[in-house]
Amino acid sequence: MRSSSIHIHPKFKLNGLSYRFDDLYELALDFEKSLIPHEVEIGKFFIEWLNTKDYISVYTSGATGTPKKIIILKTQMTNSAIASGTFFKTNGNTRALLCLPASYIAGKMMLVRAMILGWDLQIKAPKKNAIEQNDNDYDFVAMVPYQVHYSLKHLNKVKKLIIGGAPISKELDEELQLIDTEVFATYGMTETVSHIAIRAINGLAKSNYYHALPKVKFSLDERDCLVIEASEVSNNKVVTNDLVKLISPSSFQYLGRIDNVVNSGGVKLFPEQIEAKLAKFINIQFIIASEKNQTLGEQLILILEEDSSKTILDIKTAFSILSNYERPKKIYIFSKFPFTETGKIKRSEILKNLDQASEII
Repeated sequence: MRSSSIHIHPKFKLNGLSYRFDDLYELALDFEKSLIPHEVEIGKFFIEWLNTKDYISVYTSGATGTPKKIIILKTQMTNSAIASGTFFKTNGNTRALLCLPASYIAGKMMLVRAMILGWDLQIKAPKKNAIEQNDNDYDFVAMVPYQVHYSLKHLNKVKKLIIGGAPISKELDEELQLIDTEVFATYGMTETVSHIAIRAINGLAKSNYYHALPKVKFSLDERDCLVIEASEVSNNKVVTNDLVKLISPSSFQYLGRIDNVVNSGGVKLFPEQIEAKLAKFINIQFIIASEKNQTLGEQLILILEEDSSKTILDIKTAFSILSNYERPKKIYIFSKFPFTETGKIKRSEILKNLDQASEII
């Protein structure tokens, strides 16, 4: 059954064409029958969005475990869209690009923002060169880091760019300082209905801190992990496994996942921070992790993805910038890293199969 009570902004357009309720539903049915995968996902979402239920079901990315199905109220998605629009000052004259899969919350929310805020949303396949595929200019675009990496030469077409789904490498961060596009890193998850905090990557507003969207507050639990209070998008407080330095109730500095923290000889080490230091010296995929050690309890290890076309730039120099505690005690080569659809490395899966890796040091 369909619900004609769903609000669609009168300025909403999809690929330059205006759609009201019935027209959008017909388009959704056509997309659902499409032979193009990303159109099928968009069609499925629109059909679910336009039905009489007050919620939709969404799967998490599976970056830290098995993807799980959760329920999100449509009113919460609407509230998230309005908060995002307020923060970024996007209005009914905004031309935006959807180049993320609509199977996950980030892509779904681009569709909701367009409908609620009245955007003209262009749809492109979620490929690495989505911007390159056309000559349009955009006011607002959302991408994952690997898409940004392959779109650097074309970002002059974009006024505001948000990046989420995976960490931004030191190399990519440096490249983004050279462009005029306003670039922001986002913090959020499926449970918070996409992003609830933003960090400016470049320009005069560049910051190491994430700042909350409207009506979002932060605190810490006993583990020093971030707790999110965002009543507009979640009925309950969201307790994360993200270790942060709390700057204020509305801002924080991200330190790393508590799941990844290594206690080596009583010293707590943050793999994500060590990875950031090593990034300019290692030009292949890698992670810092740990393994059991009889003396230290845990010892740091460096795991490299095997890639015969590339080499480590200078491992000796790389290790020299680290403290004694931060230097990996062993280096492994792993044949092929597993990734989520948004580009996050599945660390737990690599460690679970570490016996398949080759030790080189």
